[in-house]
Amino acid sequence: DYTTMEFVVEILQKVFHKSTLEASALMMQIHRSGSAQCGVFVYDVAATKVALVHRMAKEQGFPLRCTIEEE
Repeated sequence: DYTTMEFVVEILQKVFHKSTLEASALMMQIHRSGSAQCGVFVYDVAATKVALVHRMAKEQGFPLRCTIEEE
C-alpha cells in the first residue's frame, strides 16, 4: 500500500496551508527520506492537524502517517 504523491501535496496544501511549490518540495523530501517537518504548532493545534490528516487519508484509503514530535 502507498499514498499517492498528489494526495500528499493536497494534504500539505489543505491542512498545512503550503503553496503548491512548497508542498511539492516537502512531498519530494518525504518521498526520498521518509519524513519532513510540516510546521511548528502548539500541541492542541498539532493534534487537531494530525487527526485531520489521518481522517482524510482513511476516507481516501491511503496509509498516510502523520505524527507530532517534540521540539
